[in-house]
Amino acid sequence: MDYTTMNIAELSALLEQGDVTAKALTEQALQKIADTDGRFGAYLTTAQEEAMRQAEAADKMRAAGNAGPLTGIPFAMKDNICTKGVRTTCASKMLENWLPVYDACVTERLKAAGAVMLGKTNMDEFAMGSSSENSALQVTRNPAAPDYVPGGSSGGSAAAVAADECAFAIGSDTGGSIRQPASFCGVVGMKPTYGTVSRYGLVAYASSFDQIGPLTKTVADNAKVLEAISCHDRRDSTSLPQFDTNYSALIGKDLTGMKIGLPQEYFGEGIHPEVAALVRKAADQLASAGAVIEECSLPAVSYALPAYYVLCCAEASSNLARFDGIRYGFRAEGIEDLDQLYRKTRTQGFGKEVRRRILLGNYVLSAGYYDAYYKKAQQARTLLIRAFKELFGKYDLLLTPVAPTPAYKIGEKASDPMEMALGDICTVPVNLGGLPAISVPCGTVTDGSAQLPVGFQLIGPAFSEAKIYQAAAAYEKSVK
Repeated sequence: MDYTTMNIAELSALLEQGDVTAKALTEQALQKIADTDGRFGAYLTTAQEEAMRQAEAADKMRAAGNAGPLTGIPFAMKDNICTKGVRTTCASKMLENWLPVYDACVTERLKAAGAVMLGKTNMDEFAMGSSSENSALQVTRNPAAPDYVPGGSSGGSAAAVAADECAFAIGSDTGGSIRQPASFCGVVGMKPTYGTVSRYGLVAYASSFDQIGPLTKTVADNAKVLEAISCHDRRDSTSLPQFDTNYSALIGKDLTGMKIGLPQEYFGEGIHPEVAALVRKAADQLASAGAVIEECSLPAVSYALPAYYVLCCAEASSNLARFDGIRYGFRAEGIEDLDQLYRKTRTQGFGKEVRRRILLGNYVLSAGYYDAYYKKAQQARTLLIRAFKELFGKYDLLLTPVAPTPAYKIGEKASDPMEMALGDICTVPVNLGGLPAISVPCGTVTDGSAQLPVGFQLIGPAFSEAKIYQAAAAYEKSVK
């Protein structure tokens, strides 16, 4: 039997019944990676020995009666999340051979749950990008159409789930880096409320935006993974107390009375007409399930993209200052003085996109430009947060596209950073507001012989994950 095509709920049931062991699942998953990942390039590192140890431990947990929903389930981890003793590269030459000496909080949580980590997935270098083409180490291809990008920056995680090379994967989302690749690859991806999942052990890109979340094959699976990884962690100063982590509680309940808004600004210029049509069709499905759908407006969203790039680049320039060639990571050779050490190490160790964002960040933080750019971007962020708050006084959720287009061909936009950035226009407002949002597959767009997946985005107010899962699961059920 091919277990790799099954979702978490199906695998968990088989494990519970004793029809299969975690060891057998892990062996088959590792073989699947060996057989297929040469085509897709989802994984940077396969942790075979560690995976088999974790599988044996999971089987012992089950035998002792301590198993949970994720015990024995094989998963993949994005390569900017620390895994003790397992290479963590951030897809950068700067950290190509770095072995962390500690686990991230999310790694600890999944180990405690008995999940089995198969390996680390490819990404845009230091999570800076929207196609995974900025990886310094390899190219990742979209399993739905191998000539096309998988999205980014969590492209490897999305591709691994779509290619059945794991049952679920963990990604990080700074401006859409879980939701956009989930949409491009046809899987479910959740960016939780900021502070829901600890950032301890996540290599920082933009600390006030970064959030870890799950990519899965179904909505119910996604809720189960988020339940496992969410917690309050004192090691992360932005981690929030968790009052209710039963995110599955509303799945299966009807949507009668739920009000969902369609902000008109998300359906205007630049949105592929077939993408807009698929999202509106999803709105019709949600209406059939009992939800009240209304057109609405969110004018402040026009500030989102410029504000996001100013603030993210500023935070990145600070966070990446630690990579100096002295303490850890890549160190350039032929150095004559300290200034040359910094200059050569960072020029050779960072890729073009990372260097570009560091330079932009330093510029907007410089003495003569701080008020004109950084301060103004923070003010725009506040306006957007207030606008979301006002809109959520009228609506339970908002429904939008995840990305303005489906996936594009590898190399098609690589030389145009501005066009690549515009692909984030539907996702970055969520990160500016610290809000939860999910990407759910809603159809495909035809491009030549390729069938390209498209997802819709459900956005909710802070801590509304259960309600988002309720609506997402109702849609999923209606189309199956």
